[in-house]
Amino acid sequence: MADVSVRPANPGDVAELARIQVVSWQTGYAAVLPTEILNSLQASELAAAWTAAVTQPPSSRHHVMVATEGDWRVGFSVFGPDDDVQPEDPSPDRTVSITLLLVEPRWGRRGHGSRLLAAVADLAALDGADRLVAWVPAADTASLEFYRSAGWETDGLQRVLAAGSAGVTELRLHASLTDAATE
Repeated sequence: MADVSVRPANPGDVAELARIQVVSWQTGYAAVLPTEILNSLQASELAAAWTAAVTQPPSSRHHVMVATEGDWRVGFSVFGPDDDVQPEDPSPDRTVSITLLLVEPRWGRRGHGSRLLAAVADLAALDGADRLVAWVPAADTASLEFYRSAGWETDGLQRVLAAGSAGVTELRLHASLTDAATE
């Protein structure tokens, strides 16, 4: 069995986070994001944002986790307190939002996404969260199926984000950490 794990990101991971984001988006989001956005992605430009996220997170409840296989970094997740709280949301102060969960396509179907999602749930629970949310592009059927296979459900909310010359419709999915703990 391969040596696989999930761990907190460190400054030495920044270049790989940026590279994984570019490769993953250009490969998996061709039907989701406009071509001009995908073509404009530069790992060197994204690295500055990842440096800040890893070395100076906005709070102790903001996390960047890296999935590894052997010596390779193969994916990552970014999550923290939900900053898009809706009036009808239950326990908004105990809700964590996954802003990004990516596994580089060549490393897909090996359980890395599931390990990242489990790490998110574990750390969020340690931070006092009882609910997780994630906004997923409606056209990203692979990610929607991934979350649904893990027991997540859509909650009826959607939004349209400006993306270059087009808009991207996203659906919000959610999962209860308290339900999972009692099963």
